[in-house]
Amino acid sequence: MPLTVGPVGPTEWLARGLAVLAGLGAAFAQPPWGFLPGLLGYGLMFYLADRTVEPHRLRSAFFRGWLVGCAYFVVSLWWLAEPFQVDAKNQGWMAPFAVLLTAMLMALFWGAAAALFRRLAGAGVARALLFAGAMAAFEWLRGHVLTGFPWDLPGESWRAGSAPSQAAALVGAYGLSWLTLVAACAPWVIREGWPGRVSAGTAVAIVAGLLLFGTARLARAPTSLPGAPWIRVVQADVKQESKYDQRLFASIVARYTALTARPSARLADIVVWPEGAIPAAFEEYLAPGAWTETAIAGALAPNQTLILGGYRFGADARGAPVTYNSLAVVRHAASGLTVVGLYDKFRLVPFGEFMPLDGLASRLGIKQLVHVGDGFVPGPRPRPLRVIGLPIMQPLICYESLFSGLTRDGARSGGMRAAWIVNISNDAWFGTGSGPLQHLNIASYRAIEEGLPMVRATPTGISAVIDAYGRIVPGKQLGEGAMGVIDGPLPPALAPTLFNRLGDAPFLLMLIVSLTGARWPARARRVDT
Repeated sequence: MPLTVGPVGPTEWLARGLAVLAGLGAAFAQPPWGFLPGLLGYGLMFYLADRTVEPHRLRSAFFRGWLVGCAYFVVSLWWLAEPFQVDAKNQGWMAPFAVLLTAMLMALFWGAAAALFRRLAGAGVARALLFAGAMAAFEWLRGHVLTGFPWDLPGESWRAGSAPSQAAALVGAYGLSWLTLVAACAPWVIREGWPGRVSAGTAVAIVAGLLLFGTARLARAPTSLPGAPWIRVVQADVKQESKYDQRLFASIVARYTALTARPSARLADIVVWPEGAIPAAFEEYLAPGAWTETAIAGALAPNQTLILGGYRFGADARGAPVTYNSLAVVRHAASGLTVVGLYDKFRLVPFGEFMPLDGLASRLGIKQLVHVGDGFVPGPRPRPLRVIGLPIMQPLICYESLFSGLTRDGARSGGMRAAWIVNISNDAWFGTGSGPLQHLNIASYRAIEEGLPMVRATPTGISAVIDAYGRIVPGKQLGEGAMGVIDGPLPPALAPTLFNRLGDAPFLLMLIVSLTGARWPARARRVDT
């Protein structure tokens, strides 16, 4: 029998206003704000989608969900305006359009989730499960369709390194999103008899379980291991616009070399520079005999290793010239600098590092943000990088740290597990607002999921040494706009996590559980307000 619903409580205009409020609440639950009561915004979105009626219930559910998403992504992605100010003369006009258009596009996933839920929902309280599953599934799609853009997943609202965030070691960021959504939606059916009260109790149990499991896991956290490599992270506070001024090139090199050579109580085994540290190609500034190569070699001790990001030239299968965004591992040998390892970025930033539909974009006068030739091409799928004398590492360049499972997939394709993640990033693009703080939180979830420490280097902040629980090691952080170094041992890796072994299989099981909400029998009177 078709579902019969009572009269809609709020008027459509009020519903739309509540949709915007729901999106804002969910957005401000994310770091750096951390207003966790805002997670109830997801529950309010469920309520609004659930209270649509014929003849336009699907259209209304989609629009309300889309409005929630628009409000959410305008707040979460406000930092997108910052990259366009680097070349404000040519690109500044695009900033507000970029934020609004991206928010509107991302919100389509949320609108579709609300419409799918409304199409499948039965009358029982398990429809809260169905909504959580629909949202989580479309968040997974947002992270994969057209290269994906999984920024600020619902499950990443919990501060990385906190007790609730530790569940990502079991079920990953998408599974934690499902749990978070269930907890946020279940209380909204509390008025529907005893099943509603059980549902609300389930929400309390989920939150309590996240806290108890995370607290117990963190209580077992080991300290540093004897003989761990000593790491130096260099943050030179070089603003993005400075990299396009050739008059500042020598001073940028001088900053990095001076910080690298800064005396300390213990010599670092590994020095890490950020993505795009030196604004030139590897072939140019690391060339034997170049003054830059001499300067960098002079800052390193014999046999010391430098990890840095930059771009390099290559050729595709047809021999056509291409450019890669790369990480290089360089060692100071007797003959000078020697490149002993290379990694080419696999996940590129749309419109930043490559231009989708470049023919149309060129006619519209839209240019990529990174002014390097015709943009970058992706490298092969990630896999751990083995360099003699160093722990096996998994490089993640900037945007790649958003993607759950990328390190796990690399370990399987490479046939070996990394001992640490090195995340070089160019957060100078984000300015000094919420963007770098959000990026740090998201990246730290990759450490939790894999049970691996992460060393993170950015040119303007936030650089940090992060342990395998997603926590910043005390005193091992350089904030936005700071210039300096971080010295310390590499934190230990943990045994492979459940997520490392099973990947998104638990998340798939959660989605199957959610399907029970599609035709759950109505055992209590449906309450409409």
